[in-house]
Amino acid sequence: ALYGTEDLLVDAYRTGDGVGWAEHDPALDTGMGSFFQPTYEHRLVADWLPSLTGVTAKLAAGGTVADVGCGVGHTTLLIAKAFPQATVHGFDYSEEAIAIARGLAEEAGLSDRVVFDVASADDYPGTGYDLVTFFNALHDMGDPVSAAQHVHKSLDADGTWMLVESNVSPDDIDTQTPAARMFMALSAVMCLPVAVAQRGPHALGNHSGEQAFRAIAEEAGFTRWRRATETPVNAVYEVRP
Repeated sequence: ALYGTEDLLVDAYRTGDGVGWAEHDPALDTGMGSFFQPTYEHRLVADWLPSLTGVTAKLAAGGTVADVGCGVGHTTLLIAKAFPQATVHGFDYSEEAIAIARGLAEEAGLSDRVVFDVASADDYPGTGYDLVTFFNALHDMGDPVSAAQHVHKSLDADGTWMLVESNVSPDDIDTQTPAARMFMALSAVMCLPVAVAQRGPHALGNHSGEQAFRAIAEEAGFTRWRRATETPVNAVYEVRP
């Protein structure tokens, strides 16, 4: 699915116009979901959510979650299964991904607590969320500051933005760790062209690093930033108003 758009990518690199997500084969939705799913299944509930200050207690008591850029909904459904009292919303701008996510929710018997809707990161509905999650998504957005500002508006005053991103930085372009090489290969054919196609002020790439993401959060009005935990591939940031 990544290289099915090879001709479009060649033109994008010549013209600087980018290649939008919808221009890729629809298999990219399920492919990317499957790519990250094992990590999410093993880490999200067991390690990542408990690393955030007070979040699991809120969800256990019936908190609300917005999973933004949810794709086919693996992370959304994992959170809903782990916290039966919580209400979980999944948002993505891919209509194909949301259709698949709704089917998975129905199969899991979670449609009464999980709602999937087509929406972008800077206009998804709802306020007062206890937790907003972005899983490997912010770097794909053409206007990440606008997305971060919307997160700030949508959170409860004591809410948490859980930002999961690649655990690499611009320095890794030279050190070429295995994770960095993988992510730079993905970035060249998917993340950067997708962000460029949105014609926003940024095209971060997935090797932007913590400093860039923290600057975006601070520009959006967030005052607290903490690297909550990490794996060799992902960094998990706790971002709070």
